[in-house]
Order: sequence, then structure tokens, then C-alpha cells
Amino acid sequence: MDILLVASAFNSLSQRLYAELSDLGHRVEVVLATHGADPVRAAVHDLRPDLIVAPMLKTALPEDVWREQTCLIVHPGPPGDRGPSALDWAIADQAPRWGVTVLQAEAAMDAGDIWAAESFPVPPVGKSDLYRNEASDAAVAAVLLAVRRFADASFKPRPQTGDPDASQAPVPVVWRDFFRQERRRIDWAHDTTETVLRKLRGADSQPGVLDELLGHEVFLHGGHPEDRLRGRPGELLATRAGAVCRATRDGAVWIPELRPRKNSGDPAPFRRPAASVLASLAGTLELPEAAVPLELSPRRRTWTDIRYRRRGDVGFLGFSFPGGAMSTDQCRRLLAAYRYALARPTSVLVLGGARDFFSNGIHLNVIEAAADPAEESWTNLTAMDDLVEAVLRTTDRLVVTALAGNAAAGGAMLALAADHVWCRTGAVLNPHYRRMGLYGSEFWTYSLPRRVGADTAHRLTEEALPLSAASAEGLGLVDRLVPTGPGDFAAEVERLAAGLAAAPDLGRRIAAKAAARHMDEQARPLADYRRDELARMYALFFDPTAPYHALRSAFVRKMPTGDARPLAPAVGALR
Repeated sequence: MDILLVASAFNSLSQRLYAELSDLGHRVEVVLATHGADPVRAAVHDLRPDLIVAPMLKTALPEDVWREQTCLIVHPGPPGDRGPSALDWAIADQAPRWGVTVLQAEAAMDAGDIWAAESFPVPPVGKSDLYRNEASDAAVAAVLLAVRRFADASFKPRPQTGDPDASQAPVPVVWRDFFRQERRRIDWAHDTTETVLRKLRGADSQPGVLDELLGHEVFLHGGHPEDRLRGRPGELLATRAGAVCRATRDGAVWIPELRPRKNSGDPAPFRRPAASVLASLAGTLELPEAAVPLELSPRRRTWTDIRYRRRGDVGFLGFSFPGGAMSTDQCRRLLAAYRYALARPTSVLVLGGARDFFSNGIHLNVIEAAADPAEESWTNLTAMDDLVEAVLRTTDRLVVTALAGNAAAGGAMLALAADHVWCRTGAVLNPHYRRMGLYGSEFWTYSLPRRVGADTAHRLTEEALPLSAASAEGLGLVDRLVPTGPGDFAAEVERLAAGLAAAPDLGRRIAAKAAARHMDEQARPLADYRRDELARMYALFFDPTAPYHALRSAFVRKMPTGDARPLAPAVGALR
């Protein structure tokens, strides 16, 4: 079937649907609705799709399109839910379960006939995490069911007003208004810690919670509890790894990122580490650094972005960075933690967080905010290369990367540096760099061909298309699929790792790995791969006319790039 995806952005859900529908043999094209209605009309005219699916839309489809074609809208709410802020309300109302409904487009918002619906649990996580994981799983299941039903011409979608013959009752309708900042505002003197956390989680990626710090209006992004630090409600107490801790009425919370409000005096009004934003606004930030050990007691209720724990012969190095981006500081701290883990007596080391993003590579927001973005790009990339090289050079144990969520660019190559790649079935991989106008580094010219062969590596980096976890396994990028829900992934990985460590041939596997690394080094040293990749990247970073700089700025500032067809041939630097 020919399917056209119409979206306001080629975001995580749009990419996953593109990949999974393609896996099923459908011919899928994508058009962005950020450029007005004309590109959508043109795509429909040119492609003449059998079906149009809108995974994420901030604007309505053109009426002439949905009147002439079957258009399915993915709404992140249960049947009968209407309004533009469905997940925000689910978190604010502490709904134990929520849903995704696939509706046929019509004039009234979210009022069309129902083609499919799926429910999902709502754990206490941020809205963006929930969207990329539980909600995404439900959305994909609902869309695939709706597509099958559309292919079966005998299926009749359920009208929300009920059937004319009264065989089905009307769907109870709940209209929920746009979730405005007035509802998000935190009353630091009176709100409990749990209330503050719920408000922060409901806006962790977008739009943030508008507040005031050090005399400046900022948006707060992300929230995590703190069990020991205390102070006057609203008081800034400490920093840790770029986050800031702020006192509540009955406790404290960690806020990893801030975004200055426009006209705040900050030249970079986009999300980045909280402490650096406050330092840029106030000139200095004099707060103590509340460090915690890597091996933190499981009884602690506090935030840290890197943790290590050991279970028998297996070490687990967990990390979770907002948006999956890794700044120079984060790369260096993770490398130090990796070296710490190598000093522990284990035979298997697992890298990856319990849920959500694995890694998306270098931190474009921090780079964009730097006084010299080219220099910071270079510093960040070399720090990322140091980390990946350390994984590649580990020969005394097996290293597993556990991908609970998406991985892209240098983050995907970090995953491929390991001996085993285990991936949750809902993850999406983007093992390429072209859409940011880059050649790439992180030893991709070594790791990618050794897994998939030179021809497939060339195709993946040239086409620059998202891959489902299943396709990645089929190509050899992933060694094991982990078919669990987001909340069960960590426990399943721990079980699998224990089995790997107990395997009777573990010693032989480690010895074979060391021998293979020695042979590869003799054939071509890793230093050669690194030198050649970095030479290409240096030329791009320090060329002010290179597309990377404009593409980076547009990405960070969420500006349209002028390309309404994101899967058309990308701006690239491979040639």
C-alpha cells in the first residue's frame, strides 16, 4: 500500500511509524506540515497515496485533502478525549492508564470515526519519556491495526456519535482545553514535592514550566526528587552534573535543564544544562556541588545521570542524559565512570539506561550556546571519540550495550562499539550523520562495516533513514531484540546479562574477542580510523560555510529547514 505520513515534525513517533510500516512492505513517504498546506497538497497530488496517516500534527489537514482521501489522525488520548494537550492532562490528573486513538480526519478536532484504539499504563515519568515509550508502543499498535482494517474494505470505523441503527452507543466526549502555563505554575511555598514533580514532569521537554530564578524568567525542564537537601521553599541549594537542586515546602527537587525566556538577555533561548544557564544570566553561580558516589545506595531518592552497580559477575553502568545528547562534560564523566567499572571484578559490563534514549551523540544545544561553536563541536567530538575508543579497546570482559530507547549518530556508534547490542523492540536507530551535514566520527568507519559490510554501511549512511529495531537486527546492527514494555526492559536485561556471565564458554568468548581485536589492530590501527574521520570533521566544523552550522542552529532552535520532504536526498558531506 502507498502511505503518506503527514507530520508537523519528523519526530520519534513519525520515524518509528515510517520504519515499521516500511518493514511491512508498505511504500511510505513523508511530508511536513510546517510549511503550510501547499506542500501537503503537492505531496498528495504527486504521490496519490492509498492512505494518509498523521502521527503528530499541530495544524489541521487541508479540508480538500481529508474530504477526498482517507486521513487517519493519531490522537494521544483514549476514545472520546478531545483537545490539544492530552498527555499533559493525563499526567496532571494522575491517570493510571491512558490511551491512543486513531481517528478519521474531519472538520471538528478529534471528532472523527474511530479506526483503532489502544491503552497504556502511565508511570511516574516525564511527558516526553511517556510519549516516546508507552504512548509510542500504543500508537504503533493502533496505527498498524487501523492500516490492516483499512486494507480490509469490509471494516467500518465506529462513529463517535453512535451508529444510526443504535447498535453502538455514542462515545462519551471529554473536551480538555489547552494546558496553559497558569496551570503549570509552581507555588514553591505551598506545593508539595510530589505536586512540584508532577508539574515538572508534565512539561519536561515542551513547553517547560515558566518560573523565575535569580531575577530572570526561565522555563524549567525535567524534575527528580531529592531526599536529603533541604532549605527555604524556592531556594537554590546545590548543583550536580549541571543540574540545580531547589527546595520545596517539604523536600527538594533536581532540575536538569533550563530555557531562558525570549528577551531575557540570554542569546541562546533553548534548553541546556541548568547551572550553565543560570551562570550565563547571573554572571556567576555560587552553589555547592553536591556530588554522590557512582555506586549509590538503591535506597537513596536523588538524581544523578550516571550510576554503577554490580550484581555478581556483571557490572551495570547506567546513564541517562536529557534528550540523549552528550556534552563534553557528560562524555568525560561517563568515560571516567567506564574506567571505574573496568576496575571492578566482573566479566560482563552492561552500558545503558533503564528506559528511554540510549544516546544521540554530541550535544548540539551546548555547542550552539558556546562562545565558539566550532571549537566546542571539536572538543565535544573528541571527548565522544575517547569514550567510544575505550569501549572498543576493552578486551578483558564482554561489553553489552542495552538500548532501552532510540539511538542516533554518534550514540548509535557508541552502541556498536560493544560486543553485544541488545535493543528494546520499540527503539529506533539512525546510524548516520548526513542530516546534520556531517561526515561522522566515533569510529563508524570501523564499527559499521565490520557489522554489516562495506556496501550496507555505505547505503545506511547515504540514505540516512530511520531503522526499526527489527530491521536493525536483520542487518546485524542489533544482536538481540528485547520484546518488553518500557518498564520491564531493565529487569529483562539484568536476567539476560546474568545468563551471559554464567555461560560455560564465557572465557573462550573473551579470549576470541581479544584475539579478534589484536588482528584488527594489526590490519589497521584504530588510531588510523580516528585520524581520518577527525580530519574530515575538523574541516567541516571550522568551515563557516559548511551546512552543519545552519542545520545545527535550525535543529536547536526548532526552525524549519525549508525541506518539506525530510526523506528526500539529505544535505551531506560523505562525498
